[in-house]
Amino acid sequence: MNISYAFKNIEASDHLKEYAASRFEKMGKFIGDTIETELQINLGVDKFRHQAEVILSADNLHISAYEESEDMYSTIDLVSEKLEAQLKRMRERHKERRRAGTPRSARMDVISFSDDTTDTTPIIKESDLFEPKPMSIDEAAMQLAALKYEFLVFRDADTDRVNVLYRTKTGDFGLIDPGN
Repeated sequence: MNISYAFKNIEASDHLKEYAASRFEKMGKFIGDTIETELQINLGVDKFRHQAEVILSADNLHISAYEESEDMYSTIDLVSEKLEAQLKRMRERHKERRRAGTPRSARMDVISFSDDTTDTTPIIKESDLFEPKPMSIDEAAMQLAALKYEFLVFRDADTDRVNVLYRTKTGDFGLIDPGN
């Protein structure tokens, strides 16, 4: 991680640079050790306010944080905590997106057979694209009971697999789970 400093109305001391670098080294665990990571730390004093602005740029990532207080060291602590919180939120969002993956869809076709016994090739009469909604098995059972359909295709919220809940001849429900 490349760290650059900018000072405004304050002397650029080595101790302040080392303190800021030690506080922001922890950010490396959230973004990895890529050479392209740039961290710009802008420190300034305006009368009695000590200000710190941090801009972090990496691969597909650009976040910034700003804080001010009456002490430069506490300002650096506050801005580093704010930046770390943003990085944690972004990492969690990224994990959730990866877990959810791309939405899968199922293609539904209506097939009919002709009465002629010599020609048994099915003809597709309709085609539709269906994106199953994530829900629990209980929610799917309640929805199937309310809608009076014969079956319901849904994404199990616990396993993230596409399942089919169908109505049996006795009025109960059956579940098809692919298991992979």
